[in-house]
Amino acid sequence: MSKMPESTASEKLVIGNWKMHGSLRSNEVLLRALANGMKAVPPRLKIGVCVPFPYLAQAQALLAGSAIEWGVQDLSSHDEGAYTGEVSAAMVADFGARYAIVGHSERREYHREGAILVAEKAERALEAGLTPIVCVGETAEEREFAFTERVLAAQLSAVLDRLSIEQAASVVLAYEPVWAIGSGSSASVEDVRHVHAFLRGQLLAKGAAVGRIPVLYGGSVKPDNAAALFAVPNVDGGLIGGASLAADQFLPICEACTETPV
Repeated sequence: MSKMPESTASEKLVIGNWKMHGSLRSNEVLLRALANGMKAVPPRLKIGVCVPFPYLAQAQALLAGSAIEWGVQDLSSHDEGAYTGEVSAAMVADFGARYAIVGHSERREYHREGAILVAEKAERALEAGLTPIVCVGETAEEREFAFTERVLAAQLSAVLDRLSIEQAASVVLAYEPVWAIGSGSSASVEDVRHVHAFLRGQLLAKGAAVGRIPVLYGGSVKPDNAAALFAVPNVDGGLIGGASLAADQFLPICEACTETPV
């Protein structure tokens, strides 16, 4: 693979994905600890937490005015209508949210979400003024058969082909190798370097402005490996799962991101 240019993203970003965890009591403790612990954030570093839908109001109440923004882990591909159980992008925006994760591997696998549906959700998020965090990643089997680039290109192109250059330039991309999520073992630095350079090339092919969007790494990021992962070219931060549920883990990960240049 030819050498790709290093990241020119305008900001670094660390997002916590709580998945289906939390309670009103435990959330309050965690959110207050995060808000107190992130009072001095460099201007080009953004921190966010994506919470389950029932806790959006709580996140808004406890994080408003802090350095931490909030968002959701999914949203509907529909604007409104007879879609029982769905939550629209506009509803999410009503709670002052900034981010919406779309296309997480758990949604793709457990809820059979295809690439076109993920692209539609990203478009709905943008229309509501949200920043979609589009997740891409390959399974262990796809990696074993050297299909990583083919899979990532297909997942990403479905989104980029649907969006204008202006829209695509407002997206955040997250690479989460499915085989690393929740395993306790992240991808190697070399694996991350290779994949993120490939993804940066795919983004640049859409346009120079799209080539500057943040590309995050996710998959068993922990305080003891965050600095090494964030130092890899074209890695502009992280999408953090389990470690985002504890302030004493999430805060050091955020701190590691402050130590890498933008």
